[in-house]
Amino acid sequence: MHIFNHSLAKGTLFLAVAALALRTNSLRLDGIAGAAKSMPWTMAAIVLGGLSLIGVPPTAGFISKWYLVLATLEQDLWPVAVLVVIGSLLALLYVWKLVEAAYFEPVPEGAATVREAPWSMLLPIWLLVGANFYFGIHTEVTVGMATQAANELMGSRP
Repeated sequence: MHIFNHSLAKGTLFLAVAALALRTNSLRLDGIAGAAKSMPWTMAAIVLGGLSLIGVPPTAGFISKWYLVLATLEQDLWPVAVLVVIGSLLALLYVWKLVEAAYFEPVPEGAATVREAPWSMLLPIWLLVGANFYFGIHTEVTVGMATQAANELMGSRP
C-alpha cells in the first residue's frame, strides 16, 4: 500500500517539477523564484503532491504513514515509528524550500516571461493530484488489497 501511495505523491511531484523545468529552464531555487504567479496550476500541484509526500490528511500519503506508524507501534518498534515521523519532517523541509521560492520570492529583475505548463502536461499531473486525495479519502481499495495480500502471504484467511 505504501509503495502505491508513495508513487502517487512522487509521480505528481516529478511530473509537476518537469513542467516547471520546461517553462523556467531552471530547477535552481533562484531560477524558480516567483514561479507561482505565472504557473499557478503547476505550483498548486506541487503543493498538493508535497502534502501527500509529507503525510497530511486527507491524502494517500497520510494513510501510508498512519499504517506504517501503527504497525511499528504494534510491534513495539517505536524507534522505527520515530524515523517515519522524522522522514515526514524532512519531506516538509525540502518541499517548503520549493514552495518558499515559488510563492514568496520575487521574480528576479530582467527574468524571462514564464508561461503556465501546457494542458497536455497539466492533465496527467492533476489526475495524480486527484488520485492522491481520492485514495486518501476512499481507503477501502488500497487497505483492502494490502490486507488481502498480507493474509495470503501469512497463510491466514480473513
